[in-house]
Amino acid sequence: MPYRNFRHGIQVLSGKYEDPNAPGDINHFQALSSTLAATVGMGNISGVAIALGLGGPGAIFWMWITAIVGMATKFFTCTLSIMYRGKDTNGKVQGGPMYYIVEGLGKKWKPLAVFFSLAGLIGCTPIFQSNQLTQIIRDMLLAENARMGYDIMILSGSFITETGFRLSDIIIGVVLVFLVSLVIFGGIKRIGHVAARLVPLMVLIYIFTVVYIIITNVSDVPTYLGLIFTDAFQGAFASQESAFGGALGYMISMGIRRGAFSNEAGIGTEAMAHGAAKTREPVREGLVGMLEPAIDTLLICTMTALALLMTGAWTNTEIDGITMTAVAFQTGIPGIGLYLLILCVFIFSITTMFTYSYYGTKCLNFLAGADKKHYFNYFYIFTIFLGSITTIDMVVNLIDGMFAMMAIPTMIGTILLAPKVIEASRDYFRRKDRGDFN
Repeated sequence: MPYRNFRHGIQVLSGKYEDPNAPGDINHFQALSSTLAATVGMGNISGVAIALGLGGPGAIFWMWITAIVGMATKFFTCTLSIMYRGKDTNGKVQGGPMYYIVEGLGKKWKPLAVFFSLAGLIGCTPIFQSNQLTQIIRDMLLAENARMGYDIMILSGSFITETGFRLSDIIIGVVLVFLVSLVIFGGIKRIGHVAARLVPLMVLIYIFTVVYIIITNVSDVPTYLGLIFTDAFQGAFASQESAFGGALGYMISMGIRRGAFSNEAGIGTEAMAHGAAKTREPVREGLVGMLEPAIDTLLICTMTALALLMTGAWTNTEIDGITMTAVAFQTGIPGIGLYLLILCVFIFSITTMFTYSYYGTKCLNFLAGADKKHYFNYFYIFTIFLGSITTIDMVVNLIDGMFAMMAIPTMIGTILLAPKVIEASRDYFRRKDRGDFN
């Protein structure tokens, strides 16, 4: 049903059914922009590079699968976030998995909502974004004697063997803390306004840059799309083997993990932002939320993957994460490609940091009350600094683990309440077909 009504979701997003008097804080477009600010980010740039570097081309296919399933998942979670909105200790309307679990399933399920909120306090930190932004600034702009091309990361082994904290990482971390603090202490309204302006810009710049790389290598598109499909069931390029499933199992796991990190479908974060939307029709918000995996994973992640494959950057075992994407951009568009990527990475990272702060404050709001939620922002800006000086392996493992913990209560609540969403959807489209609203 959500797939059949994709066009209607776009109409809702365009503001055709906007109701300024409806409960909530932000409109449909700002809700989508806020969640895209979080999902369209480093998962699309460095996340795809990690998937390719560790899982091989076939991992991209399994990222697509997470997006296709995730579109339906987001339809349900975002619908529930409006259908079962609760109130915080100040009496303000709130939405998200913790609220629809309690409001929809009853007070006896509150421990599940508390579990989600506790995991969200760690999962909704920006350590991955600050880590990868710091990495590209350090390795691409600040590193001395760096050579462009495939050996761009080989700086005579100087930074690879370095121990302790780098002064440059500390400085970048402090600057990021200052920039993000200017926005996040203003709450979801300021976040929504800023995201609505920056997200379309960053998506357009990034898409045009990647499209140029793809067009200049357009004859290779069928070859690499074919490689993605064939390797999806072979795992020939997987860098490791899992305990169960071997290289193929490792490749599938890597694709699903990076896909889940990219579009966040079923994790619960998306429901928290959409729960703040101004609407009285839960199904409408579900249709808007459903658009995210299509934009995020099916479109942007695929384009990034093709750029990495066409330029050959994915075959270089000495680079990983964001630096692999930087090599691809520098190879595909010599001279300015790297700087365009750095601009996109900066905007991607900053806007993601804006939105994640809202998620974390909602979790603390639920756990400790509205008068305590602002304390999360102090912990939040500390994790920005922490991420800038921490290794990528530690960051990825921590965030993957917390996302898994958040997904458990989110999906349990969603599956149990799914019949309510189906019933509401049938009623909504029945009224739409009758012309009860324009």
